[in-house]
Amino acid sequence: MEILSTIFYFLIVIGVLVFVHEFGHFFAARATGMRAEVFAFGMGYRLFGWNRLDGFTFGKLKKETEESLGNHTDYRICAFPIGGYVKIPGMIDESMDKEFINKPPQPWEYRAKPVWKRMIVITAGVIMNIFLAFLIFYSLSIFKGKSLIDTTTIGYVAKGSTAAEFGIQKYDKILSINNQPISYWDDVQSALYIDNLGESISIDLLRNSQNITVKIPKEKVGILSDKAFGLYPEKMYPVLNGTVSGKPAEFAGLTKGDRISYVSGQKIDNTQELIDNIKLNANKDVEIKWMRNETEMSSLISVGADSTIGIDIATKYEGTVKEVKYNVITAIPRAFSDMYYFGIEVFFKSIGKVIIGDIPFKKAIGGPIKIAQASAQSAESGFAAFIGFVALLSMSLAVINILPFPALDGGHFVILVWEAVFRRPVPHKVQIALQNVGFILLIALMLFVIYNDIISIK
Repeated sequence: MEILSTIFYFLIVIGVLVFVHEFGHFFAARATGMRAEVFAFGMGYRLFGWNRLDGFTFGKLKKETEESLGNHTDYRICAFPIGGYVKIPGMIDESMDKEFINKPPQPWEYRAKPVWKRMIVITAGVIMNIFLAFLIFYSLSIFKGKSLIDTTTIGYVAKGSTAAEFGIQKYDKILSINNQPISYWDDVQSALYIDNLGESISIDLLRNSQNITVKIPKEKVGILSDKAFGLYPEKMYPVLNGTVSGKPAEFAGLTKGDRISYVSGQKIDNTQELIDNIKLNANKDVEIKWMRNETEMSSLISVGADSTIGIDIATKYEGTVKEVKYNVITAIPRAFSDMYYFGIEVFFKSIGKVIIGDIPFKKAIGGPIKIAQASAQSAESGFAAFIGFVALLSMSLAVINILPFPALDGGHFVILVWEAVFRRPVPHKVQIALQNVGFILLIALMLFVIYNDIISIK
């Protein structure tokens, strides 16, 4: 069931992004007087599709249909769901159609239009992806705003973690990370897991009214996508969602809504602290205390060999949350800020760290499998998290597509810039060679990324 749900959310995400991107090309082509013979989701063999001449059909189109489509479009689903394309007559693209080269240009063809119109068509997909990202970030800012955990005080340091190894302690207050001021726990998460990924970490702390600096070399920090750094905020208390039937917690009388406060005499102030303490007592009988409303209760509970007692734990934050609200005007710069941060700053910073070796390639670049996993995880966190993930991917797709690489929109745009500057088109043979090389390299990269996804499955 979990696999089906992962595939389902992946198809929704990819479907939305591909449709929006290709619709940009399609709409711009039609608006500038060009024909669009094919609107395809996926690549390769046509599985099924619809057009006004034949209606709904399976398999490859009949040759006479292809030749008589005219101003109509065949909307199709292809065998390999790795993207999509719009086939515009007179354009050398991923359809690999070269038959038009030896024929005179027709007024509805791509090659017959002025350079500025072709530039609009080439960049329209990227523009639509940027617009989608803006629309989502803008809507989230207006309807959801931002909820910031208003503390930088550490509530728990995980046992055996990097933070514990370097002496960071419970109740330390984080002032800055790598000279970046910290005002909320959200800043801690961003600084550790995004902004300084693959770098050494310097944390300025306030401990018992004294300023302390903890420096952690990057080889000790590791890749924080693989493991948690070990810091958790204060007042994140463990509350039960329920118990598992036939397990020790049920026999002890624990029930939904109870807050566990002690395990074997150890005060519990954090959900992860509870998990760690139960694991430490595998195969032991431990006294567990919990609060039910205002009443403290306790029982001796046997922890199983698998380090569980049969509870479903949730986290309840009882500290201050700062709610930041935006209106229709203030949401605009907020949306552009999110687009720049997630779509450009984080993207190019990560690529730069891959190039200099701070982050392994397989950790920084995710393919279809990792995207599918992230899609399902974001969906589990709620609708806002899911569409926020779609916005992030939409910006990433826009940035990648506009890179000046053969077979990408940016590569086509460079060819058009050459034509505009030198007043003559790049020879067809050169365009075909660039397209073929670029396409082969992209397929090779995709296969390599998928391989890395597979070997990284946990």
